Amino acid sequence: MRTLFMKQKMLSFNEKFAITDEDGSIIYRVHGSLFKIPKSFSMFDQNDEQIGTVTKELFKLLPKFTVDVFDDSPILIEKEFTFFKPKYRIKSENIQIDGDWLDKNFDIYRGNKKIAHISEKWLAMSSTYEINIFDQSYEHLIVLLVAAIDFVHAEERAASSASNP
Repeated sequence: MRTLFMKQKMLSFNEKFAITDEDGSIIYRVHGSLFKIPKSFSMFDQNDEQIGTVTKELFKLLPKFTVDVFDDSPILIEKEFTFFKPKYRIKSENIQIDGDWLDKNFDIYRGNKKIAHISEKWLAMSSTYEINIFDQSYEHLIVLLVAAIDFVHAEERAASSASNP
């Protein structure tokens, strides 16, 4: 098992941040686009190789995000129409989320195999995702999906604060 950490951010697409291991070493870097349309961010490994992107699709009635992991099939994250609590659906051939990913406590499955557990930890006065990876062959997919989920959270917070001045 490998454990990584990602500090929760009000992720804006012009930010850069890192995903670290238990020793604080940078394992992945995330770079957001500032002026690019559609808005997106890219993730890079320790060798500065790009491993995937997350893109927010434009001109949609409800938010939709594409998670494109270069060594796997794309994953779609779509907001569903609801009157109360926001609800999102993850569309993928082989990936399932079990638990409440909007409350930051969930498992990721590939088929029937649990490949990761994600939970929220409070470290150094900030909220941090603890990413426990059980199958490292899916590590790129897992970290990019968690970064995408954090972006969905940031979008919800921004929309909520804009509608409640």
